[in-house]
Amino acid sequence: MSIPKKVKLVEVGARDGLQNEASPVPAEVKIKLIHLLQEAGLPVIQATAFVSPKWVPQMADNAQVMAGITRLSGVQYPVLVPNRKGLDAALAAGCKEVVIFGAASEAFSKKNTNCTIAEGIARFSEVCHEALAQGLKVRGDMSVCLGCPYEGPVDPAAVARLAREFEQLGCYEITIADTIGVGTPGKMRAVIEAVTRHIAIEKLAVHVHDTYGQAIANIYAALECGIATFDSSIAGLGGCPYAKGATGNVATEDVLYLLDGLGIETGVSMSQLLLAADYICHHLSRPTSSRAGKAIANKMAA
Repeated sequence: MSIPKKVKLVEVGARDGLQNEASPVPAEVKIKLIHLLQEAGLPVIQATAFVSPKWVPQMADNAQVMAGITRLSGVQYPVLVPNRKGLDAALAAGCKEVVIFGAASEAFSKKNTNCTIAEGIARFSEVCHEALAQGLKVRGDMSVCLGCPYEGPVDPAAVARLAREFEQLGCYEITIADTIGVGTPGKMRAVIEAVTRHIAIEKLAVHVHDTYGQAIANIYAALECGIATFDSSIAGLGGCPYAKGATGNVATEDVLYLLDGLGIETGVSMSQLLLAADYICHHLSRPTSSRAGKAIANKMAA
């Protein structure tokens, strides 16, 4: 397939990027970050997660965050939900899109959600049925599609099976995630080819981490396969608590630099994006993990 002329960026920094921060990030900081991200032109911003504060204390202010966002027309604010209780809370907060999640390996599924892959699908069946009945959109995120920290290499056929399950549950979009960043372009192509034997390419998204420095190469490989939706995180924030040594999500700035260089339309402003990165990095007292962000800042300073 030819490289898409237009790409949708799904910003996950406010949720996936911040959820494992040890120190609490105030709701007003998260709200300001989301506002800066939408001002940059990002069409989809994962806002929060309706999960147990016992397991993810950083997301305990989910309802407060959703209530504080000034929602723009044309911008989606999906939220992560692990079960029916989370869905009910998301509905009460006025959410219009939810994200469910599963793993392509049994070991990671048990470690991450304390259930088998099949049990996870059964658990999400009620969630999806009720969400769709209430008029919500449902996205399905598939973890460890290119490698598992416990099982090692993952069979592309296993990823395809999970994708088919998510499609049958009613997911309008399904994400192939390299959760621990071990993938290479060849592995990425193999997984996409396996999944697209059953699922339309237009329904697929890709989520990569940069643990081995392969994130941008893997995104380019996915572009060549026809993928036109990519997750990314402002300043490269985030990681995986169940994968020792896994570094953050690919930085939104780095992905945008690639796409701009290819002449691919995104509707996202780099200058506005850098303002959002500066804001959250200042609050977290750490430098950006984005190579493009650092390079542009150094050039401006010079």
